[in-house]
Amino acid sequence: MSSILLVEDDNSLGYILKEYLQMHDFEVDWAKDGEEGLKAFKPGKFDICILDVMMPKMDGFALADKLKGIDPKIPLIFLTAKSMKIDKMKGFKAGADDYIVKPVDEEELIMRIQAVLRRSGPPDKAATTESYTVGSYTFHLKNRQLLRNEEAIHLTKKEARVLQLLCESMGELVESDKILREVWGENTYFNRRSMDVYISKLRKYLSTDDTVKIQNMHGSGYILEVG
Repeated sequence: MSSILLVEDDNSLGYILKEYLQMHDFEVDWAKDGEEGLKAFKPGKFDICILDVMMPKMDGFALADKLKGIDPKIPLIFLTAKSMKIDKMKGFKAGADDYIVKPVDEEELIMRIQAVLRRSGPPDKAATTESYTVGSYTFHLKNRQLLRNEEAIHLTKKEARVLQLLCESMGELVESDKILREVWGENTYFNRRSMDVYISKLRKYLSTDDTVKIQNMHGSGYILEVG
């Protein structure tokens, strides 16, 4: 069960978010202003912090700066009514892992929290796998190499991460949204187009083995098939 520090001065929204997060098996401490949030924070107590930006006594950006001073690795998500690009840039410069514009869609918030925790948390068993066999290829994760008949293809970080996600669920559907959240951080039109380009590159790299296919399940995601 992951533990969340929620700092939100709107009583109605704070109550709704706390109840919803607890329904989804999160432990939640709710602070109602920045100073209260700072007092509640202790290193190692929370897995992630969700901070409103506009708050009395101490705004979310100032609070984030203080939290990062205490624990530089703590993941942060900002909640704000501001949708201007300059405000988002300020949030990411303040150390945000994600930035959600109000009104908050609770289901999307859960997905974004889970994505941030996956990126920032300890590696699971699958992530510790050093290599994968993909037909006649060997994919070495650590050095991002795809080998076949002693010929090596060097992958970029994004190419390697996309291929890793497909290998971890070989023969099963990997949802597009999962790839976008974990590799690009956000499901947007431009990121989807970028993902399509990376899938095409991986298909090209794997094309010398006719038994290896990356199937496009229209509207759903991709399946890495061998055989």
